Amino acid sequence: MSSRTVIRGGLVITASDEMHADVLIEDGRIAALAASGTPAAEAWTAERTIDATGKYVIPGGVDAHTHMELPFGGTFASDTFETGTRAAAWGGTTTIIDFAVQSVGHSLREGLDAWHAKAGGNCAIDYGFHMIVSDVNQETLKEMDLLVEEGVTSFKQFMAYPGVFYSDDGQILRAMQRSAENGGLIMMHAENGIAIDVLVEQALARGETDPRYHGEVRKALLEAEATHRAIKLAQVAGAPLYVVHVSAMEAVAELARARDEGLNVFGETCPQYLFLSTDNLAEPDFEGAKYVCSTPLRPKEHQAQLWKGLRTNDLQVVSTDHCPFCFVGQKELGRGDFSKIPNGLPGVENRMDLLHQAVVDGHISRRRWIEIACATPARMFGLYPKKGTIAPGADADVVIYDPQAEQVMSAVTHHMNVDYSAYEGKQTTGRVETVLSRGELVITEREYTGHAGHGVYTPRSTCQYLN
Repeated sequence: MSSRTVIRGGLVITASDEMHADVLIEDGRIAALAASGTPAAEAWTAERTIDATGKYVIPGGVDAHTHMELPFGGTFASDTFETGTRAAAWGGTTTIIDFAVQSVGHSLREGLDAWHAKAGGNCAIDYGFHMIVSDVNQETLKEMDLLVEEGVTSFKQFMAYPGVFYSDDGQILRAMQRSAENGGLIMMHAENGIAIDVLVEQALARGETDPRYHGEVRKALLEAEATHRAIKLAQVAGAPLYVVHVSAMEAVAELARARDEGLNVFGETCPQYLFLSTDNLAEPDFEGAKYVCSTPLRPKEHQAQLWKGLRTNDLQVVSTDHCPFCFVGQKELGRGDFSKIPNGLPGVENRMDLLHQAVVDGHISRRRWIEIACATPARMFGLYPKKGTIAPGADADVVIYDPQAEQVMSAVTHHMNVDYSAYEGKQTTGRVETVLSRGELVITEREYTGHAGHGVYTPRSTCQYLN
């Protein structure tokens, strides 16, 4: 039995076009688009018709950086794949790419299998995996080739967190050389972790224990230095590079310089760096702990350079780095020692709305909103045009978005499994009304109608965004 849905009367927005069009969905895919009111569109019949008059019809968001159930700092991220993907759907995101973790002394395969076990049968929306490479050796390098062949085409390395995820320059170079051969994309957490650890030790010795010192020791210059070093190592290896969660204007400058030289170097930033700042880290009574993440929040003056980078395409993607820890019982592990606060913020539900607010505020255009939140992450990580656009043949991952609705972000109303909102009390214009994932209704007029297990694992091709 084939099933057909028609979405009528909305403004269809993709990264490249805006048009008043009806959308025909058949068997989970986009079958056709036709200008609203034309004979071609009027001739369509379907079991289900969705009226999108006065609304935007946009591709489902692709969040290329989430951490569901991540073990970190003696605890676990509070969202499971079930709660996290449900919250993502509420926020208009229909695909996540999460990070499977290789532990030191273990194989990539063991890490990947563990994440498949966590996610399988539990997701409300589709998902893929990147692989965190914590232990570069000859076996790991061989495994990288195998993972690329089966659709895990990106590998994350850390210049931070010595003793946990850290790789030295030699290990990074070897992994980059391998990815230059197998087509994988190296994703880099670019902070000089060795130097940061010295500054942490010195700060604690001075009695500087409050959350705000987390931002002060993780200096913007050490993000810029690591970004520069990662770029040069990638250049030596002849490999493309994707720098995650860029927060400092000095790091943006390094990326811009590399891109001006024609290098395949890419940058991602996150809503927290665009909307929050060190003012939040400095909130009294340990409230600042809610905002501890790495790279850290920066002083407000960095925000203008991040927005500019998004407009000039020196930054290409906005992901969330969603890694929630409850304030009570988790963030509190760092009372009296900021270095013990679990690093991470909740945000998978807020990204599409915050970026629409950026459209309202004049930072970016509507099409750029879709580009940085849907199309480019899909292209960057080998999912396009299956994901990230509304075009014949694409998966019917579609969001009906009300650009006029007003909302107030709050932990009281959000669906993430965490006891606070990083954007508590923030008023935004625009809200998700209805969400389809592969043609199935997941959110129906502000009601959750999806279910765990609808989302399927999605293998990816290699990066489609190279020069």
